[in-house]
Amino acid sequence: MPLPTPQQYLAMIDAAAADRFAYPAVNVTSTQTLNAAIRGFAEAGADGIVQVTTGGAAYLAGSSADPVLGARAFAAAAHELVAAAPVLVALHTDHVPAEKAEGFLRPLLAESAARVRAGGIPLFHSHMFDGSTLPLEDNLRASARWLQAAREANVVLEVEVGVVGGAEDDVDATAADPEQLYTTTGDLLRTAEALGAGERGRYLLAATFGNTHGAHAPGRVRLRPEILRDGQAALARVRPGARFDYVFHGSSGSAVADLRTAIGYGVVKVNLDTDAQYAFTRALAGHVLDHWDGVLRVDGGLGDKRAYDPRAWGRKAEAAMAARVAEAAGRLGAAGRSLA
Repeated sequence: MPLPTPQQYLAMIDAAAADRFAYPAVNVTSTQTLNAAIRGFAEAGADGIVQVTTGGAAYLAGSSADPVLGARAFAAAAHELVAAAPVLVALHTDHVPAEKAEGFLRPLLAESAARVRAGGIPLFHSHMFDGSTLPLEDNLRASARWLQAAREANVVLEVEVGVVGGAEDDVDATAADPEQLYTTTGDLLRTAEALGAGERGRYLLAATFGNTHGAHAPGRVRLRPEILRDGQAALARVRPGARFDYVFHGSSGSAVADLRTAIGYGVVKVNLDTDAQYAFTRALAGHVLDHWDGVLRVDGGLGDKRAYDPRAWGRKAEAAMAARVAEAAGRLGAAGRSLA
């Protein structure tokens, strides 16, 4: 399928909200992991989202380490590779910190706006502005400016109110005050006041309810998804018919019951990074350990080209990550629901 139009992307979000499921949003760092994500969506019969952080985009750019170049290269590859998939796959940039937003989001939004003016679709369907390191009012003022810019480019904005714990690429909240890990109802209502409820441009909201990036021992992360429920109820009281489209960051290791509860309260996008990385690398490591005498040239030997050819371990890594993505689609209720 071709990449979704902006209208189809909004239809995806609306379908998830109406039918109480969520899309896996898979972080990728290469065309190999991009293909793994697309394959996983296809195997599950699920639409989905692939995304890059500024750090992932810099890695994709090779020796230049230019995140804008890397993001453009990622999008160019995705525009071609997604066309072979039988499901809809949208493109997103994840966790753009406030200090990098101008240099990263501005040129990408400008390119999307130019594409739309020429009758095409945006380069990306959505971008995240992560102002979580700013005081709330500063975060919302900046988010409002970026929402306007995104709307002009026919792009959806994602914002974060509260702080997702842990660390991911350029965003490190390991030292955050524990209270910041839980967005308050007042913060959510203030967000709707500052950004509207869709009439000023559609946005996704990463509200925090104890979620934390990375892998953690059972019991360490204490989720309170009722925060999402209370925010929806408060919004409905002041703006009947309005809703928040929530995003769940830091989902790795979460119990299926917690995932489903959060989805029931309005989560439409669940990020998948740590678990997907592990699935990919675990398969690679398994190949090396099982075929060490072919992968390595030991004691003057020649090794086995069939074992150290990157395609040998790459196919296994891709298949393992694809299986984890398909599993996530099933857990989130997206499997078999493609709008394609």
